[in-house]
Amino acid sequence: MSGRWWMDDDRLLDALGDALRAGPVPEDLIEAAKRAFAAHDLDAQFAALVYDSALDDGLALAATRAEPAFLRAMTFATADLTIEVEITEDAILGQVLPPRAGVVNVQLAKGEGVTVVVDEAGGFVVRPIPSASFRLHCRTAAGVSALTDWIAL
Repeated sequence: MSGRWWMDDDRLLDALGDALRAGPVPEDLIEAAKRAFAAHDLDAQFAALVYDSALDDGLALAATRAEPAFLRAMTFATADLTIEVEITEDAILGQVLPPRAGVVNVQLAKGEGVTVVVDEAGGFVVRPIPSASFRLHCRTAAGVSALTDWIAL
């Protein structure tokens, strides 16, 4: 359809009918749309991954230790904030630097997320660990907002 088809009632109804006859929306498309909507905070700065212990060559040595070690350490940074996280067997331990109070919204790739409080020292804890991919959206009390990339465990 070319031109201004939406200005012609018959052509508009034909287009709507075509859309309705297309069948159900695929589940993966619905999930992608939900993830896109979750990122609608345009003021959030993207927090770049600057360190991931899963990519560290020393990780193989740590895995041979007798005592249990943390599963993963990651650092994300923007111009205004650094978000450090340590993913253990039962929790995500986080620190916002410089230390500031606020909230962290754990956005899940599938399902509902959770929001946790960031204390005055910048610390936060998320329990239980998400079972699927997630990302962190940090908002400080001063209004600084940062969004990490998706984290897959």
